[in-house]
Amino acid sequence: MEFIQEDEPVVKKPIVIAAMQDMGNVGSIVINFLNDSLRTKTFRTAKTSYPTYVVDKGGCIDVPNESWEYRYTEDLIIFGGGKGQPQNNNELNALCQDVIDIAKKYSAKFIYTLGGFHTKRRFQNTPRTYITTTSRELTKQMEGLDMQTTPQKSIITGFNGLILGFAKQNKIHGIGMYGELNEPEIPQYRSAISIIKTLEKLTYRKLGDTSHLEIMAQEVERKFRN
Repeated sequence: MEFIQEDEPVVKKPIVIAAMQDMGNVGSIVINFLNDSLRTKTFRTAKTSYPTYVVDKGGCIDVPNESWEYRYTEDLIIFGGGKGQPQNNNELNALCQDVIDIAKKYSAKFIYTLGGFHTKRRFQNTPRTYITTTSRELTKQMEGLDMQTTPQKSIITGFNGLILGFAKQNKIHGIGMYGELNEPEIPQYRSAISIIKTLEKLTYRKLGDTSHLEIMAQEVERKFRN
């Protein structure tokens, strides 16, 4: 994993929001939405040494040049989005540690991560967002805000779970937000909207108009029905 510092952001005790592509593309949808809505600026790039997928262009494959950006605005640092995430454990661990190092460098107050939560519950057009945290005390605070915690024990794999473990080991408060989805193979825009609304409640800030995500959700549902 290679890390390239392109700029030095002026931020004071920022909140870090970090997530990568996962089930239903939820992590990427939310991160890409935040970057577009908040007009964030790139200051650092992470590049993988090994491709995590190839693109078949119809009889001939192409190897993508994969990278993920650290972006910032005011008191936010946003990492991830895009396509894929490292499949090699060493690279995944190096990436999580780099996010932690950046959080420490700028005295981050919190790390938020997010992704999909596969469930059999039929929720129509209103998926829930479940919360898990790095401490019992923080979980109690979330319950006091009427947040619903993850309903059962489970193993959270990939970056969107592992980063919470790295945060806990480094004594940084972390919160994971996971939006319900029934079909992990298709983009889940409603789950992303649910997470964005939850993030707004937790950070006490407006993050942007989600109406175009609603339109995308309707379009996906129309194609799926056909």
